Amino acid sequence: MNENQVSQTEYIAAVRANSARYAAEHGTPPIAFVLTLGCQQNEADSEKLAGMAEEMGYEIADKPDDASLILVNTCAIREHAEKRALSLVGQYKHLKAKRPDLVIGMCGCMVVQEHRIEEIKHRYPYVDLLFGTSSLYRFPELLAQKLERKKRILFHDPDDRTVAEGMPIRRTSTYRAWVSVMYGCNNFCSYCIVPYVRGRERSRAKDAIVREVRELVENGYRDITLLGQNVNSYGKDLSEQCDFADLLSELDTIEGDYLLHFMTSHPKDATRKLIDVMASSRHIAHHFHLPMQSGSDRVLQAMNRHYDMEKYLGIVDYIREKMPDAVITSDIIVGFPEESEEEFEETLNALKRVRFDMIYSFIYSPRKGTPAAEIEAQISPEVKSARFDRLLAVQNEISLEKNQPLQGMALRVLCDGVSKNNDAVYQGRTEGGKIVFFDGSQELEGRFLTIKIERADTFALYGTIIEK
Repeated sequence: MNENQVSQTEYIAAVRANSARYAAEHGTPPIAFVLTLGCQQNEADSEKLAGMAEEMGYEIADKPDDASLILVNTCAIREHAEKRALSLVGQYKHLKAKRPDLVIGMCGCMVVQEHRIEEIKHRYPYVDLLFGTSSLYRFPELLAQKLERKKRILFHDPDDRTVAEGMPIRRTSTYRAWVSVMYGCNNFCSYCIVPYVRGRERSRAKDAIVREVRELVENGYRDITLLGQNVNSYGKDLSEQCDFADLLSELDTIEGDYLLHFMTSHPKDATRKLIDVMASSRHIAHHFHLPMQSGSDRVLQAMNRHYDMEKYLGIVDYIREKMPDAVITSDIIVGFPEESEEEFEETLNALKRVRFDMIYSFIYSPRKGTPAAEIEAQISPEVKSARFDRLLAVQNEISLEKNQPLQGMALRVLCDGVSKNNDAVYQGRTEGGKIVFFDGSQELEGRFLTIKIERADTFALYGTIIEK
């Protein structure tokens, strides 16, 4: 138990006492609902928020209807994500009207921005609680203050470099888990708001990460994803000599039947040492998510990415040399300010050269407070949309070509249960994250299966179980 955990203990006890009084009066414990918007780091943060709420006597529900506490964990990566968060919070206004004692809170990346804090303060008076990413561990303290004072707590995140350990976690899966290895970002890509809303890089102690992963493996978790805005920067701020490759090497020594994934990996810090560790490991998945963002050196420089295509392609070639079976995925931004037609063509050519298994593609969205948003020569929505469609057409053809050779192969797949889109079939993911559909049964969820691939499409594989 560290100092930050101790400092929150009294607040957890105070809220738990309040929850006990509520339960005695209503015959049931108060209910908390946590809504997560955004990335995997937000999902990991929400598991901690739910864990703390449960520790404070709340029952966690999957809908807001009867909740006494609603938390919206927000994203700021694009304007659309922020508008969606505000729209959803607006829908909870009627719940507050019915139940004035309902506490509505907003946290996460969006509410670190001053203009959003002011907007929520004045336009959303029914929002009771506000705190950002650096104050996540202080949630019990802030909730206790709200319940005691009956006043709004709109907390401005301080410049807090705390790395809080020991927070309770309510994991949403019994076989897949997120493990944050570091927080924040020092890269300041010109289009990205993350360094401004998540603060500077802060690495967790190696021993704490190893302990958490070991406990997960001992408890039967099969797929563990290490998270950081740039995991390749891990350890730079620690006193002990330990980089990300060293951390992976130590985690790989843990005995068990499991896979380790990680994201996100910045190309400027992706080393041969890291790739060598992956290639020689027993548990590290041969899946490398390496955001390229653009195939144009000029655009990459304008994005402040600190690498050029020669370096990027060198990393890709080394991955394929050491791990011929590696699945390589990427992020691409279309329509960055001043991107010319020729520069966009360079991105298309880069896709054809690298041949990613899959990409996450985005139309550039200006983020207030970032340098790219101030560039006058913004690309028109029509041009961005047309380029986006062309990008997808090229990549979809490549993805299909990458999947087709898998027909007839037997692949190891971690079963995720019934498909979310078709309850007549089951689904799982390969080591490289490819979706596989198959006929199954409920008891297979969370287990590794061997599946023979009978058909390959652009976005998924279809097969039959040959070994359970």
